[in-house]
Amino acid sequence: MAANLTSDNLSKITDAEKKLTGQDEPVKGGPTAQAQKHANEPITRQALHDITEGEKKITGGERVKGGPTSTAQSILSKSNPNQSSQSSQTSSTSQSPTGTLNSSTISKITEKEKQITGSDEPVKGGPTAQAQKHANQPITSEALHDITEGEKKITGGERVKGGPTSAAQSELGKSRS
Repeated sequence: MAANLTSDNLSKITDAEKKLTGQDEPVKGGPTAQAQKHANEPITRQALHDITEGEKKITGGERVKGGPTSTAQSILSKSNPNQSSQSSQTSSTSQSPTGTLNSSTISKITEKEKQITGSDEPVKGGPTAQAQKHANQPITSEALHDITEGEKKITGGERVKGGPTSAAQSELGKSRS
């Protein structure tokens, strides 16, 4: 079974991009943006190609060892033998709130976004994309603000009760209790 570009895997690609650029923000058209086009889809040759093109954009035409494309290929190569252990790790992560925007929290934000948009694809600049900018970081007021701005983008300016921002706030609250 092929690995999908889940929020956890997108976060890994984002982290690899951040190491290359030294910036907190993913580059427009860069590897994270290219990977998001294939969010929740299997990692295919086309997805890898798009991520590579995004990586070349930020490196001036070169692929980098340990970069975003390598990260995606690593996820893909690890997907077959460890499928059952990966799913058990995911469920244990979601049971203990950490107060960070980890894969479990970002998945909850993505689910809320899907409920609002009715689409399986995260919206560019939407709450999932905003949350991924803060992947594996503590849920701060800045992160919540960015997620709220993404939520407003998909709702036409309104926050939704029980929406993506609420999911992040809930996770933060659980981690403090």
